[in-house]
Formats: sequence, structure tokens, C-alpha cells
Amino acid sequence: METAIINFLIVLASFLSMEGVAWFTHKFVMHGLLWSLHKDHHKKESSGFFEHNDFFFLTFALPGIAGLFFGMQQGYNFLFWIGLGITIYGFAYFFVHDIFIHQRFKFLRKADNKYFKAIRRAHKMHHKHLGKEEGECFGMLWVPFKYFRKTNSLLD
Repeated sequence: METAIINFLIVLASFLSMEGVAWFTHKFVMHGLLWSLHKDHHKKESSGFFEHNDFFFLTFALPGIAGLFFGMQQGYNFLFWIGLGITIYGFAYFFVHDIFIHQRFKFLRKADNKYFKAIRRAHKMHHKHLGKEEGECFGMLWVPFKYFRKTNSLLD
């Protein structure tokens, strides 16, 4: 039982750490060195279902896949559980960002939940900046408290 708790804590720590990795990468890589791949995501008009920005989805998937693969090869060691946490975060990110916020698949359009309203508001504020400078809200699942307050007054 002790091993199961440790494995769960590794998955949880990996999942939570990925929010920091996503924030850092979004702020300093996507809005920095690799802006050329991310800028189509900030255009008002979509150029189709896929964007150059989708390259980052594949890039983020590689450490999770590697952790799962190499962890299984060594008897489900800690690498597997780290890979699982990264992969679960990737699914959550895809669900929140691509499905819920950007509606790449048309469902959950009218979710009436304070957290979901706040996350939409924070992401909308991120996208109000069409260039790579002066951005805000680079994370995904953690929403600054000010967006809960703004959500209460603007959307309720």
C-alpha cells in the first residue's frame, strides 16, 4: 500500500509541476524564441483546424511518452509514474485549452461554473495581445484570483 501512495504522489507532483513548465514554456519559448510557431494561435481568424502552434502539443507529449516507455521497461519504476503525471496534464490541457476554451470540438459551450468562467476570462485576456510582447496569463489550469472576481461581476 505504501508503494501505491508514493506512486500516486509522484503522479500528482508531476501533474502539478507541469503547470509551471507550461507557464515557463508559454512565456519564454512560445512568446520568445519560437514565436514563429505560436503566432498563428493569436490571430483573430483561424486558418483551419490545425495550427503551427499544434507542434507544441507533440513536443510536450514526448517527455510523457518517454517516461511511460522507459518506466515500463524497468518494471514500472518512478519514470512511469512521472510520465503518467505528464500525460494526464497533457489530456487536461488539451481538454481545457482546445476543447473548452477554443471550441475545436463543439461541446461544453455553456458551462456555468465559476472556475470555467474564470479560466475562459483569463485566456481571453491572454489572447487580447496579438503580438508576443505584453502578454499575461501564461498558465492554463491555475487561474489568478482576479479573474474570479472579474468573472463574478462581468459574466454572472
